[in-house]
Amino acid sequence: MSLCGYSLRIRFFAFLCIGLSVLGILIGSYCGDRYCSRTDLKASWIASMSENSRSFVNSLEFNSNEALLNVFDVENVNFSIKGNDVMVFLHIQKTGGTQFGRHLVKDLDLERPCSCHHEKKRCDCLRPGKSREIWLFSRYSTGWKCGLHADWTELTECVDTKLDQIEGGNKNRRYLYVTFLRDPVSRFLSEFRHVQRGATWKNSKHSCNHRLATKNELPPCFEGDRWTNITLDSFMSCQYNLALNRQTRMLADLKAVGCYNISAMSKSERGRLLLSSAKLNLSKMPFLGITEHQQMSQYIFERTFKTKFLFPFEHYNKTVSSETLKELTEEQKQKVLEFNSLDVELYDFAMKLFNNRFEKLKKLDDDFEAHYQEAHNSGQTFAWDLLSDEDVEI
Repeated sequence: MSLCGYSLRIRFFAFLCIGLSVLGILIGSYCGDRYCSRTDLKASWIASMSENSRSFVNSLEFNSNEALLNVFDVENVNFSIKGNDVMVFLHIQKTGGTQFGRHLVKDLDLERPCSCHHEKKRCDCLRPGKSREIWLFSRYSTGWKCGLHADWTELTECVDTKLDQIEGGNKNRRYLYVTFLRDPVSRFLSEFRHVQRGATWKNSKHSCNHRLATKNELPPCFEGDRWTNITLDSFMSCQYNLALNRQTRMLADLKAVGCYNISAMSKSERGRLLLSSAKLNLSKMPFLGITEHQQMSQYIFERTFKTKFLFPFEHYNKTVSSETLKELTEEQKQKVLEFNSLDVELYDFAMKLFNNRFEKLKKLDDDFEAHYQEAHNSGQTFAWDLLSDEDVEI
């Protein structure tokens, strides 16, 4: 009988039965005072497992979505901007992350707001009373220190070292990861159009287990500097195109699947492990925003971190992807869904997680209606042109 049929309580006791080590891997959020954002133990553990044991863990993880909805207690995050907490923004391409990143550095109502320098295209986001200590690790605060659009694997292997270099000396920090997800079809088509216009993100590192992917592991899908004027069918046909299932890959621990070595296991097994890892990592993040639900995302962030944005999040009903979707044949639509099937399942889980957190915070809010509408009635506008919109190494 599948674990799907059991209640949350039954699942919980099932977890206990397989030992504290597995429980720690699945739901461990803290290691002393440091946030456990890494799954190095899980990676080595999976690599040494027999096929039967690995299949059991896969089944356990995939069929425990309801349990994963409650892994992180968003009601008691208690983000300490004056202490040792660091917010790390995992920016996935074409999810609206540029806007959100700007909000973080220019728009939060803080005791010590970030100080932005137009000529540097950066903002200094320092803790109150500190001259070097940083509370935000993101594109517009620190730059792409871990690589252009660094993924979960790259960030968790890199952030601590980079901050030690910036601040001087080793410090004990708690890392709180935040991210945005988008409907997989819309996100994929948006990236396709972006590539057609000349984007490549060729400066991305694609590092895993402290080494870069080789050309044999990750060969280019095109020759030359650009992939302009590519057709959608050709864009989907390259198996090494990182636009495919990008959200799942960028949120997963790639060490668990042999990094970029796709010959390490079957395609189906790799996909299952990637999806399982992405769900686990996402469930341990204190904030997940959804591009299609800007107002709800803003509310969840503000209530989770007990702060306010001075300007409302913007929602665009008409996008490049929505126009592109109208041009597709039914066969092409099905191919986009098929080739991004991991992202489709991840997004479904993300929406459940997102709605679950929203409802929890709403129930705790005695003045929900006022708080939910407050920012959107401010009547203020933000000069977005103060910051660059280019996806380049800065």
